[in-house]
Amino acid sequence: MGTAKDLVRGMYDDISGGVDVGTMLDKYVTDDFIEYEELPGMSASSGKEAARQQIGMMQAAISDLRFNVEDMVEEGNKVAARVTITGTHTGEFMGIPASGGTLDVKAIDVFEVRDGKVAAHWGVTDTAAMLMQIGAIEPPG
Repeated sequence: MGTAKDLVRGMYDDISGGVDVGTMLDKYVTDDFIEYEELPGMSASSGKEAARQQIGMMQAAISDLRFNVEDMVEEGNKVAARVTITGTHTGEFMGIPASGGTLDVKAIDVFEVRDGKVAAHWGVTDTAAMLMQIGAIEPPG
């Protein structure tokens, strides 16, 4: 079995590769998974359904979705990753119609790994940059 970092990298690769979200979750996520990141229109939740909603929404709305890992560290049962999320906004996302805008958004993710699967996720995504890039809000100034 690989490291927790290998597990998280594999999960990012599968999300980026468009692997069916249900298949991906069964492979990487515990049944009692807890999502702590709150994206606009979604609240923190528990269970695989929270992850299914977030990842499914992103895969449906952002064609050529990629999670590019910039840095990753592992300590104990936690993995932290600095990623850049890229893609094209081609479907409704958080209630915002497709804009054709290109995404290049920074995020930090922390995962708790238990028994070879992800049990919890905390994340901070530059949501303001994402909303500006898809035309939902105007840049300042």
